Amino acid sequence: MYIVQIASECAPVIKAGGLGDVVYGLSRELEMQGNCVELILPMYDCMRYDQIWGLHEAYRGLMVPWYGGVIYCDVFCGWVHGRLCFFIQPKSGDNFFHRGYYYGGTDDNMRFAFFSKAALEFLLVSNKRPEIIHCHDWQTGLIPVMLYEMYQYHGMGHQRVCYTIHNFKHQGIAGADILWATGLNREPYYFHYDRLRDNFNPFALNFMKGGIVYSNHVNTVSPHHAWEARYEDVGYGLGHTLEIHQGKFGGILNGVDYNIWNPQVDHHIPFHYSLDNMAGKAKNKIALRERLLLQNVDKPIIAYIGRLDQQKGVHLVHHAMYYALNRGAQFVLLGSATEAGINDWFWHEKQHLNNHPDVHLELGFNEELAHLIYAGADMMVVPSNYEPCGLTQLISLKYGTVPIVRGVGGLLSTVFDKDHDQNHAPEKRNGFVFYQTDNYALESAMERAIGLYKEYPKEFEQLAQQAMEYDYSWNNPGSTYLSVYEHIRA
Repeated sequence: MYIVQIASECAPVIKAGGLGDVVYGLSRELEMQGNCVELILPMYDCMRYDQIWGLHEAYRGLMVPWYGGVIYCDVFCGWVHGRLCFFIQPKSGDNFFHRGYYYGGTDDNMRFAFFSKAALEFLLVSNKRPEIIHCHDWQTGLIPVMLYEMYQYHGMGHQRVCYTIHNFKHQGIAGADILWATGLNREPYYFHYDRLRDNFNPFALNFMKGGIVYSNHVNTVSPHHAWEARYEDVGYGLGHTLEIHQGKFGGILNGVDYNIWNPQVDHHIPFHYSLDNMAGKAKNKIALRERLLLQNVDKPIIAYIGRLDQQKGVHLVHHAMYYALNRGAQFVLLGSATEAGINDWFWHEKQHLNNHPDVHLELGFNEELAHLIYAGADMMVVPSNYEPCGLTQLISLKYGTVPIVRGVGGLLSTVFDKDHDQNHAPEKRNGFVFYQTDNYALESAMERAIGLYKEYPKEFEQLAQQAMEYDYSWNNPGSTYLSVYEHIRA
């Protein structure tokens, strides 16, 4: 099958979050299962050019209709760790992707509307006719709209669209100027509630809603989050739209690239280990303590890796740190804040605890250190307010680092409580789960985990090994996506 992925990120060349990992990992798996996969991406000035092999000009002077005129683009081609990628570079005073950042502009909706338009123009004029166009998140929500309303009449009538939503919070809200810029034009038509009009603001258009309405299949990144998006507030106002289109909506769990995240082959950790030989994990624990200047004592290490923001339950992350210390554990944090107030809060904590022998706060992100923390920690706390899928707990399971998670989204789809899970036999359980957002709920799960480690170390080691038995590679999700592709193609 010929598949084109269109997205705003692809790791490791463009990565702001988990989206980049998913786009790369899924593309790689689809190719391994015998399909032809190409990617179309913006050509940001700040992307990792050192991660592209053989970058060269593939199409010069692509004319993209825009506001009744045209913007010229050059399209470059190169291989990102084996994936064939096309990068669109606009030649415009707007400098859409020449700003030193991926997201955060006041005109982001216009930037990615242009990218979507340019991607379709490139497919059209280069005579590429993929059977499946797979779009991701709000940034590409207009692609199925323009494909159905415009491009199918210009020789692209057989392409089918799979639209994956990674985060419902960011939906792409715009005014009528988007219609005139892209050539869709007809304001009364698109401002209809059944098309692009935002569900709560009658004067706004919603990119993500357009993607849901016009695509052939819609999914989010875990089965439980698909349910949450329809029936709880994490759909951020799109629940009714999803209800209307429920026949083409579902959840497909993300995978993890085990070529990168695997303690048997991980080149970022000093000691490899496996399910059958766990000795290396204890050695990595010592190495982690040496790296972070923690005292080498018989205590469990509890870790947190991720953003420090409201989505991730930052108040519980903070509480977990002090509760771990009070219960005779060590705590390691690796993360960066997305808000100034949270950043200041954790810098204050870092200075306050700077000489404490049992805690280390690393504010920022360090890929190499992340690998060592996964390998050296005993437990990983993931107290998210909402979590569409989550990669942290999936990676932790592979490294035998027992996850302590809040029961939402993909966390509930992948972590099964040692004591209370009724759907899995005891030998299939792999972590600890709590449900409320208060300190006491978190403490109850942490207390059980720390108590098991201290009082029943053999049982704790067994639980860690049960965690490692789970296969959350891209193999199963890749096959599921192929089934979706086959269904919408037929």
